[in-house]
Amino acid sequence: MDTTTHRDTDPARKALGAVQSSVTMYGILSAAALAAVVTVALGGSPVNTFMWVRAVLLPVVAVLLHRLAVSAAQGSPRAFDRLSTLAAIMPVAIIGVDLLPGVCPPWYAVTQTACMLPVLRVAYLTRGTPLRTAFPKGR
Repeated sequence: MDTTTHRDTDPARKALGAVQSSVTMYGILSAAALAAVVTVALGGSPVNTFMWVRAVLLPVVAVLLHRLAVSAAQGSPRAFDRLSTLAAIMPVAIIGVDLLPGVCPPWYAVTQTACMLPVLRVAYLTRGTPLRTAFPKGR
């Protein structure tokens, strides 16, 4: 009996590897964004509560995304679905809120947008043919 799944194909493995590296990059960028907020605050510039909360929460979310990506790479359809959904929602929510006038300074909005670029890549990859084939809906 053949136990090979669509997740065992080379394109799916490559796509899952790219997802994991993108999530890692998101974690690095979100940690750098937190460091930027700390640096700005220590320099005496104003940093509002929104910026602090977001700067702390996004690296925490990176840990969650990493766990989901690892579980998806191990074959969990549920983790894949959650990862795919979060990757689609997060950039819209993060960038959308940052564009509201007066919420945060432009440098912070640019930093947060840069953090979302790898997440956008995850959203793209999880909707690509190799991973849609590996994780079909309705399972």
